[in-house]
Amino acid sequence: MIQDIMPGTEEQLQKEMTTGYVGIDPTADSLHIGHLVSVMILKHFQACGHRPVFLVGGATGMIGDPSGKSLERNLLDESTLRRNQEAIKNQLRKIVDFDSSAKNAAEMVNNYDWMKDFSFLDFIRDIGKLITVNYMMAKDSVKKRFSGEGEGMSFTEFTYQLVQGYDFLHLYETMDCKLQLGGSDQWGNITTGTELIRRKLGGEAFGLVCPLIKKADGVKFGKTEQGNVWLSPEYTSPYRFYQFWVNVSDQDAESYIKIFTMLDRATIDELIEQHRQEPHLRILQKELAKQVTTMVHSAEEYNRAVEASMILFGSGTAEALKHLDEATFLDVFEGVPRFEVSKAEIEAGIPFGTLCTEQAAIFASKGELRRLIAGGGISLNRAKVTDMEATVTPSELIAGKYLLVQKGKKNYYLIVAK
Repeated sequence: MIQDIMPGTEEQLQKEMTTGYVGIDPTADSLHIGHLVSVMILKHFQACGHRPVFLVGGATGMIGDPSGKSLERNLLDESTLRRNQEAIKNQLRKIVDFDSSAKNAAEMVNNYDWMKDFSFLDFIRDIGKLITVNYMMAKDSVKKRFSGEGEGMSFTEFTYQLVQGYDFLHLYETMDCKLQLGGSDQWGNITTGTELIRRKLGGEAFGLVCPLIKKADGVKFGKTEQGNVWLSPEYTSPYRFYQFWVNVSDQDAESYIKIFTMLDRATIDELIEQHRQEPHLRILQKELAKQVTTMVHSAEEYNRAVEASMILFGSGTAEALKHLDEATFLDVFEGVPRFEVSKAEIEAGIPFGTLCTEQAAIFASKGELRRLIAGGGISLNRAKVTDMEATVTPSELIAGKYLLVQKGKKNYYLIVAK
C-alpha cells in the first residue's frame, strides 16, 4: 500500500502516537471506492495506535485540485459542501472509529473553517512569500498542465498546492499533526506542506503516499459501465457493489484483498494458494466481496447480495425472491426482456397460459408453452409451473408489480403490472 515515504516517517511512527491526515474531496455526498485506498491506510494507521484525521476540503473543493486532471472542476457552494461533509462522515463511521473515548479516535475537520476568514492579502504575505514560483512550477501536476495537457491552468488552480500546504501547516500547529497521507498524485502537494512547516516553523513533518490503483488491464480502478462504484446504497446498490468485487479478475483479486481488507498476511497467502488450486471456485473474489461489502454496508446487506446472486444463477429459492427489495430485484434482472400488462387483468385473476401468450408475448403459442410445461422447463417466480390454466393473482406479484417467468435454466422474462 506504500509507494513513497519521506525519510524519518517510519521512525516517527515507532516513536509515539502520531496524528496523520488524509484529504477528501467533498464534491459529492458519497465516497466512491477510489477513496477507499486512503481510508484503508488510515484504518491500519488507527489499528496501530495512531490518530487518523479526515480533512474535508471545503475550501479546496471550492478551488479544484489540478493533480491528475486536465480540466477545472465545478465549484460548490457552502451549504452543499456541508451536506456532503455530513454524508461522508456517516460513511466513514462504519469503517473507522470516530465514536469511542480512545485517545486515537478519528476526527473530521473542514479546511473551510480556517480558510474562510483568511484574507487574500494576509495569505500572500504570510504564506505566499515562503514558497518560490520556481518550486511550484517544478511539480509534476503543474508541469503537465503547462506542457499542453488540457486548457492550461488558472491562477486559482496554480495556488492549490499552497492552500493544501497551508492545511498541513494549520493541522501541525493546532493538532500536532505530523503526517499527511494520500494517493501518489498528491506527493507534490504533500511535500509543499512539509516545506511550509519547515520554513515557517522550523518543524519536521512527513508524507506517505499509496499507489493509484489500476485494474490489471490498465483501466482506471473503480469505474464500471454505470460509472463510479459508490459507497452510498442510493447510487450503487449493495448487490451491485458486491458484484463489482466478485467479478474482478484473478490478478486484481490477489492485489485488492491485500489493500481493501484487514485480513492478516497468513490468511491472505492461504486464500491465494487455495484460489490458485481451484480458480473456478473464485475463492479470492468471494472473500474479497464479503469483507468489503460487510465493512461498507453490513453483514445483513452482504447476505442479501449473496442471496440475490444465487437467484440469478439458478440456486435461489422462491422465498428469497419474494424478500428482494425492488431496487435489488431490478439490479439482478437488469437487461432481461420486459413485457407490460394491465394490473387490472392480474387483479381479476388470469390463467398463466393466457398471460404469457396473449397479454405478454413471451411464448409464440399456447401449444409451445404446453410442451415446455410438460417437459418441466417453465417457472413462475422460481416455482415450477405444472398447469397452464393455473390462475395468476396479485399475491404473486414481487414488490407489488413484477412477475418473473423462467424458461429453462438461463432465459428470464419480466412481466411488469401497471
